[in-house]
Amino acid sequence: MMNLLMKGMLAVCALMLVACPSKRIEAPAGNGKSGYSQSQWNALPDWQSVSLSPSLQALRAECVSLQKKEQWQQICAEASLLDTDNQAGLRSFFERHFTPWQLRNADGTDQGLITGYYEPLLYGSREKTERYRFPVYGEPDDLLVIDLGKLYPQLKGMRLRGRVEGKRVVPYYDRADIDSKHAPAGKEILWVDDEISLFFLQVQGSGRIQLPDGSIVKLGYANQNGHPYASIGKKLVAMGELTLAQASLQSIRQWGIDHPDRLKELLYSNPSYVFFREMPDSQTSAVGAMGIPLTPGYSMAVDRRTIPLGMPVFLATTWPNTDKPLNRLMLAQDTGGAIKGTIRGDFFWGFGEEAGKQAGSMKQKGRMWVLFPNGMRPSIAKAVR
Repeated sequence: MMNLLMKGMLAVCALMLVACPSKRIEAPAGNGKSGYSQSQWNALPDWQSVSLSPSLQALRAECVSLQKKEQWQQICAEASLLDTDNQAGLRSFFERHFTPWQLRNADGTDQGLITGYYEPLLYGSREKTERYRFPVYGEPDDLLVIDLGKLYPQLKGMRLRGRVEGKRVVPYYDRADIDSKHAPAGKEILWVDDEISLFFLQVQGSGRIQLPDGSIVKLGYANQNGHPYASIGKKLVAMGELTLAQASLQSIRQWGIDHPDRLKELLYSNPSYVFFREMPDSQTSAVGAMGIPLTPGYSMAVDRRTIPLGMPVFLATTWPNTDKPLNRLMLAQDTGGAIKGTIRGDFFWGFGEEAGKQAGSMKQKGRMWVLFPNGMRPSIAKAVR
């Protein structure tokens, strides 16, 4: 009987696999594709000169949850006592407590894609009006989330999203369905004035809405419909509307403005849909997958199948649209529906217009070294090269 139940659950997962990915939930570490090679501190570009003060602040923020784990207790205790202005002391701290492991692709190469994201500002209202007519939805009551790990340990980290139809669990509505005929009535949090900005709000996963009286409502990720993320930038490239080099947040927005009659078709090519919740006014920044505020410029989203959340990650890349080196110690504190792959990162730039410009144009090559606490090893490690 247990085998039959197990096969049944696996069948459900196979049928609803499109419902598994989300911005906040990924598969467990160790996907069989990642490769780590133990490295040395002198291999990290500019390690002796980069400022580590913001990195320490980001580490301290996540220690609220990490300090409960045995391997992090001493690290977090010492981190709370360090002088943030003593760069030599901070460098010594990381070198004493961590070991750098470089990520490599399956073919042995050491470069991957680094993109950016940010916290946008939109304009909206508590009431629907002629101007404010695009709804921002909270989590629907009929959205079902199944944690397979609670039933079968071997499926730890796998979650299915769907809805009940009669006696069956079926995939939840996709973007086109939600927009046209299956909107979660009564779950409207706010109404905004720009459909393209609302779409990008969902891509970013959090943002701020300025109301007519000037007050600000902060929104955070609540859930997702379970359908896989599909890039509308890649869609425009495939359609011949943009070149790969032209595909940025700004150029995609301009295409939507120039082609209002084709906008919905483009947006519907991404079936993923994100639902939001209001955040406290005291929240200083977007909240990541670890449930803590992100540190602008020092938090990043990763594929947690390769990089466990909470790990320091030394990133060697370049500033958006330049070849100027951008080397710094980041913290893996978030995930993303589009962030898939061994060497794949999403750089959090913060809030506002300038952050949006940097995030929207960031499409750089980069290398990564993950700093594991001494005594811990990556799930999949190659021999030292």
